[in-house]
Amino acid sequence: MQMDQTEKKTTSIPTGQGIAELNILFSDTAIAERLEALAVEISAHKIDRLLVVAILKGSFVFAADLLRALHRSGLNPEVDFLTLSSYRRSKVSSGSVEILRDLDLPVDGRTVLVVDDVLDSGRTLVFAKDLLMARGATNVLTCVLIDKKAPRAVQVNADFKAFDCPDEFVVGYGMDVAHRFRQLPFVAVLNDES
Repeated sequence: MQMDQTEKKTTSIPTGQGIAELNILFSDTAIAERLEALAVEISAHKIDRLLVVAILKGSFVFAADLLRALHRSGLNPEVDFLTLSSYRRSKVSSGSVEILRDLDLPVDGRTVLVVDDVLDSGRTLVFAKDLLMARGATNVLTCVLIDKKAPRAVQVNADFKAFDCPDEFVVGYGMDVAHRFRQLPFVAVLNDES
């Protein structure tokens, strides 16, 4: 069961360039609780030789916490990383996905769980899924931290998701804008920056 209630708390943080006003959607506590439940959902599929592929950079915090939760739920996946980009330094997707760093491990004959931060247009998730299937994965499942209620450019749904989210640009918990705010332990909307 995914959580879809957002929290109503605002906070201010210094940025080195002023003060950022953030509306917290999901607290660190809510995220931790949801990830434990999500790991149980994934482990119920009894996947042998699971390979988790984290899409960098935005999913690195989510992937690390999810991997530890998967371990606690009895899974022992291998892990690799794929760096894809469609945003670069913008808040708007460019519409095309680029491979910036490729995998080290082979995927042929394996079940792969792609872990990404946000599902919005769907381009990144479809690109990763198609790439891994073309390389011989037997099955590619997808898991996202945030399923944004935004129009999809391509038809895709995540197999697993932590939270539904309004169609707003979110930061924190590994997600950024121009390489800032990744360190925040919560997910928030950047309201204003002065």
